[in-house]
Amino acid sequence: MSIAKTKLVNLTADLDCLDQVLMHFIDIKDFHPVLANKIIDQVHGLTSFSADNPCSLILQEIYEIEKEYGVHFPATEIRSLNYNLESMRSVVTETHAIIQSNIKEIKDTEDKIRKYEDALGQVRNIESLKISLDSLFSCQYTVARVGRIPTDSIEKLRYYRNRPFLIQTFSIDKGYTTCIYITTNEYEREVDNIFSSLFFERIFIPDFVHGTPEKAKENLLQEIKLAKEKIAENVQELQIVTKDETHRIANIKGELLFLDKLYESKKYVVGMGDRFTISGFIEEANLSNIDEQFKGNEGLDIEIRPADSDKRITPPTKLKNGWFSKPFGMFVEMYGLPKYGEVDPTLFVAITYSLLFGIMFGDLGQGLLLILIGWIFWKWKKLRLGAIGMRIGIFSAFFGLLYGSFFGDEEILTPFYTEVLGLASKPIHVMDGNFTMTLLIAAIAIGALIILSSILLGIFINIKRKNYAEALLSHNGLSGFLFYAFVLVGAALSLTGIANIINPITIAIFAIVPILMIFLKEPIERKLHHHKMFPNGFGGFFVEGFFELFEVILSYITNTMSFLRVGGFVLSHAGMMLVVFSLKGMAAGAGSILVLVLGNLFVMGLEGLIVGIQVLRLEFYEMFSRYYQADGIAFEALN
Repeated sequence: MSIAKTKLVNLTADLDCLDQVLMHFIDIKDFHPVLANKIIDQVHGLTSFSADNPCSLILQEIYEIEKEYGVHFPATEIRSLNYNLESMRSVVTETHAIIQSNIKEIKDTEDKIRKYEDALGQVRNIESLKISLDSLFSCQYTVARVGRIPTDSIEKLRYYRNRPFLIQTFSIDKGYTTCIYITTNEYEREVDNIFSSLFFERIFIPDFVHGTPEKAKENLLQEIKLAKEKIAENVQELQIVTKDETHRIANIKGELLFLDKLYESKKYVVGMGDRFTISGFIEEANLSNIDEQFKGNEGLDIEIRPADSDKRITPPTKLKNGWFSKPFGMFVEMYGLPKYGEVDPTLFVAITYSLLFGIMFGDLGQGLLLILIGWIFWKWKKLRLGAIGMRIGIFSAFFGLLYGSFFGDEEILTPFYTEVLGLASKPIHVMDGNFTMTLLIAAIAIGALIILSSILLGIFINIKRKNYAEALLSHNGLSGFLFYAFVLVGAALSLTGIANIINPITIAIFAIVPILMIFLKEPIERKLHHHKMFPNGFGGFFVEGFFELFEVILSYITNTMSFLRVGGFVLSHAGMMLVVFSLKGMAAGAGSILVLVLGNLFVMGLEGLIVGIQVLRLEFYEMFSRYYQADGIAFEALN
């Protein structure tokens, strides 16, 4: 539960050395650079080197060529400061244009072939009519249309049998019927409209097709042959171009990859007359990386300072946790990072999240399976959620052992407790009706302890921030802790009959005084800062403060009751598995085993997801809101 210690590094040199310094700068490992504009905006006279990156557009065009045309230019980064961007752009643009032209010609020719093949199919269909195409399509008083129509539309044509047209159908293929219809010039538009409404797709016979169907077929086959030869020529030319230019473009790509980094790094450079400086943060343990990276740069001054020494720059936060808590940093980052030098809540989140999940999803068999699934996803995909699954699976298996539950069977582990351990029965009987109230009270008690722990953590963090008014007077500070703890302890002792600590003296000390402190927090805080306590008058403050205080007291109740869901999900999980076993009993043989397996997987998937979300909700709303201010900046390394 810690934040990595970092140092502020300032690199300063003459402008003549800028490119040389940047060549080494872009390779620093685990270095968080500071954008120049964050410094320039606060100091007059400084300049920025940030500008549009001319390399990115050329690189983007290379990536487009690779993606669009399925070619790949294997590139190794080439480090050179002798470059000509215009020459690179010209080569890439010309190559792209040649490839585009050939690809376009290929696509256009393929479209032409498809049209010729469609026309060829229609010519073959009307071949049986024994009529010249010129005679068919050049009549003075009639018009003919060839094409295809959905087969189910043929039946609908009978509704138009009183219209002046003739139709001849041919072959049926994939739900379409090829056909030809003929009508008079007078009714051309009306009949075309009828067929269009029935989704008729017209196939145009090319102008060069004349004469008998046999002659037309010859012409079409010849045109298709020539078109395919044209495609072959284009493909060959494309292969020649890509082969000849692959090495050249790959070299350009290699140079651009380096230059792109170089140009991008200039946004971290601050100009100071004829000198420049680059500022950034690095972990104390990695300081040797700086000296190693800039070895031999004689004109470069390297200054190492404490991380918080420059008030213009906010140090970034890098979480540093142990094996168990590290994956839970995902949840902390999701909410927001703490400020540098403050408390990292990851360990607290890891413990409380695992504990609550284990209680709510207690099953030995499903917990062990969750560990296995989490391990597979962590090893296979490196998913942090998989690593979290391994840890919460351990807690789920542990509480499942206490519940005596193994893949939903509540009695299978009972002999282990009675015969092996010599106990009267298993420790916790979830399905026992007499245990339900105990379970719900225990859930509230666990929630109350977690809330008290969150308040204590908040007090510690606020004292560390030197926010003493918040630490002592707020409802999440010492005053709130005393009031909440007094009510809880007093109620618990009274209900159990152990003792009665509720009397006028304790009420005055642990209830009335804390409530007054919470009520007067803002006026006291203003007084400490030498401001007027009631700037808008006491009356307005009293009305507003009264309702806010009422909301605070109500929130203690609702926040505590919110943890009832912990007990509720324990019962829900056992109830869902009881349904699975009831369904299993209705099946027989292999079917019962299948029901058991699928039922367990369904419960794991559905309830595991719901429980995971509900525990995260408790973390964010019932705990983080009491102690955590996520106003830190993430540590983002160049490499």
